[in-house]
Amino acid sequence: MHAVRAVIEGALDAGLDVLSLFAFSKENWQRPWAEVDALMSLLEEYIAREIRNLIERGVRVRVLGELERLTPAALTAVERVVAATADGARLTLNLFISYGARAELVRAVRALARDVRDGHLDPDGIGEADVRARLYTSDCPDPDLLIRTSGERRISNFLLWQMAYTELFISPVLWPDFSRRDLFDAILDFQHRDRRFGRVTA
Repeated sequence: MHAVRAVIEGALDAGLDVLSLFAFSKENWQRPWAEVDALMSLLEEYIAREIRNLIERGVRVRVLGELERLTPAALTAVERVVAATADGARLTLNLFISYGARAELVRAVRALARDVRDGHLDPDGIGEADVRARLYTSDCPDPDLLIRTSGERRISNFLLWQMAYTELFISPVLWPDFSRRDLFDAILDFQHRDRRFGRVTA
């Protein structure tokens, strides 16, 4: 919770528009139930502690993933913070909970298939925009930067479609120890990148 608070405050100070945090993956449901239950309780506690601060700081919280799998108490807390912060205009905070990128793509494909079946969409006319419109992040820009903590060098089934041209920053810092300074270090490194998006620099 301290790391989440520090990163949110750092994102606000840096003038970011969108901050996305991978809080709980779909695969995490396979962990021992005692651990899962503790994580759900931690989510509830975080929302109870931080909701007022999020509102005051102008943070709009969105929670993305297979939310129907949450415990009733956790789902109630999530719905509460989403509703209470809906008018936040300084920062959009995407919390990915019970999320997996492959599952998100399967969900999008199913939606496309239903639209084709119902005659609303020509399969030969399907383009990237049609896929994007059916993703959880349809109203957000693709991420510019992925910060991977703990020295890990994998993306762990996170935003596979959206990160086609995302810059990667590997931090050796463990997530619980991640600070505002660590966020700023990643942003400063990003500012020196030459982003060509497949093109040649003039």
